[in-house]
Amino acid sequence: MRLTDLLHPHLDGVTTVVDATAGGGLRLDRYVHLPPGVRLSTHEQPIGPGQLVLLSYGPDPKLHGDEAACLAVLQRMRPGGRGLILFGHDGLELPYHRLLDHLVTHRCQVLRASALGYTRLHAGAVFACTEELLPLHDWFGRPVPSDGLATQLRVVGEYVLADFASRALRARTLDLERTAEETARALEAARDGGTAEHLAAVTREKAQLDSALRGARDRVALLEARVAMLDGSTSLRAGRALVAAARSPGRGMVRLPRELYGMWRGRGRGTAARPAAVPQTREADAAVPDGRLHLAHRGFSSAPRDRLVIAGVLGDSTAEDFAAYAVVNRLLPHDGRLLVERTDPDALVVQLSACSDAIGPWSLTGTGLAPDLDRSLAELVGQAEALGRKSVLWRDAPTSGAPGLAHLAWDAVIDGDTGVRLSGLDPVADGREGLWEAFRHAGTRVRLSRLARLVGAPDPLDRRRVAVLASPRDDSDIARLTDQMLRQVHRPAEVVVPDPAGAALDELTAAGVAVHAGEPTAPWVADWTDLSVDRPDTLLLDLMCAQEYSGADAVGHTPADDDYAFVPDLRPALVRRSLFLAGTSADTWFRKGHRLFAVRGKEIA
Repeated sequence: MRLTDLLHPHLDGVTTVVDATAGGGLRLDRYVHLPPGVRLSTHEQPIGPGQLVLLSYGPDPKLHGDEAACLAVLQRMRPGGRGLILFGHDGLELPYHRLLDHLVTHRCQVLRASALGYTRLHAGAVFACTEELLPLHDWFGRPVPSDGLATQLRVVGEYVLADFASRALRARTLDLERTAEETARALEAARDGGTAEHLAAVTREKAQLDSALRGARDRVALLEARVAMLDGSTSLRAGRALVAAARSPGRGMVRLPRELYGMWRGRGRGTAARPAAVPQTREADAAVPDGRLHLAHRGFSSAPRDRLVIAGVLGDSTAEDFAAYAVVNRLLPHDGRLLVERTDPDALVVQLSACSDAIGPWSLTGTGLAPDLDRSLAELVGQAEALGRKSVLWRDAPTSGAPGLAHLAWDAVIDGDTGVRLSGLDPVADGREGLWEAFRHAGTRVRLSRLARLVGAPDPLDRRRVAVLASPRDDSDIARLTDQMLRQVHRPAEVVVPDPAGAALDELTAAGVAVHAGEPTAPWVADWTDLSVDRPDTLLLDLMCAQEYSGADAVGHTPADDDYAFVPDLRPALVRRSLFLAGTSADTWFRKGHRLFAVRGKEIA
């Protein structure tokens, strides 16, 4: 919620808003956007009818003020005066009990409390100084009719029960904090003793040695195969015969023609020249210089790692969906360990349904019916641990389908499906609201974002960031731009204006929206220069849904009101950053191969 949403419903009859935080580090004059007829003042006189005072209280006294400053303001309250106190504390840490007695002492009734969506102001409460109980307000700030004794009984009953519940919650919180402190002390003691670090180091060293040992065994086996192949080759046999003849010229020169003739007679019999103890597969491996015959179908490329990289035991459809938003290397039982080592993924992801399905390379893994697959998967988990990467079990199916997976040392477990791709939905059947829901909550990109946060990798949702281009000319434009930006369901990441210092957009900055001049840095750019247009709160959401559904380079509107269709020409509303910075005319985009996708123009009212 914005500060204006909390403040404006309580400005009825108010002509002056007194800013009692002007001496601190907050500049609330850029947040309130007062309507005509209400002026902002900083006087230190008593607060009476027709006046509302702004005060703050938080963990940083230099920024928010302290308890003494709040008490000094409450002493100025007179019947009919109102106030809005802003808290810099999080909702769960709100120290309202420190001010509640002061409010009661000065006959102040709290009318409404709400959370605020700013980085330094997290909550606010509206109160009024009164001689009698005032009607309460609902969530929208509308007065609820008072019924005398019934209202008082409700307030008292809710106070007692809420206090009881909060005391239990506070006690539980204190217990958890005490337990956390004891655990931290125990871990610190273990670190001091070196036990935990030594155990972790030994575990990592063991995993690395196991990996090195497996690699050495593979190389030894390859060398043995090469030696066996050479030992049975005609060239080596001929060389041995010549050396034997040279050492013993008397008998060797007599036998040499006979031996060479025998080799010539058996040159076409490949099996006769190969020792029986050498497997056929070893000779095939020896034909490859470094033994990577199983990687002949894989391609590797070197590029900046700006996307999530996954090495996965995945189903076909899941791998295809993940590959749209991340780099996916599917692991097979025969090449998984080497692929993990060579690609150095951000995470090893094992999808439970890929192991419990009836078909697939990893079918029956974790069921006890395929011990070789269980061993291969355990080696993959150990290899990821040796590389310092996290292993994640994606539990998208019942655990009973592969109960053996629960015994592996997973770093994290994700429960739930792998999401849906917007390109696989039907805008007609699912509706615009269905696309919005998938985009915000049920999409594959959203699921991968959770995985990226777990492993500390680039967040796929960063690809949805939007930069808005605007040119506010006066305070009215600034207020309108701020209101439209903060009301967007898909909030922009940055606002680009010609002069950030001249435009008082502090509320956008406080709400986490970057404000700067120059070129946009977000992947997508939206034109917002015409502030006279009334844009719906779902505009950016609808444009981004259309882009992710179509994969287009530009999304916009056509005079014919084309909806969810590729078109040769449009009025761009959302453009890919690289295309925007190219500076070419929109009329040439289609001829140059760029994809243009249209949504209904009437979405802009």
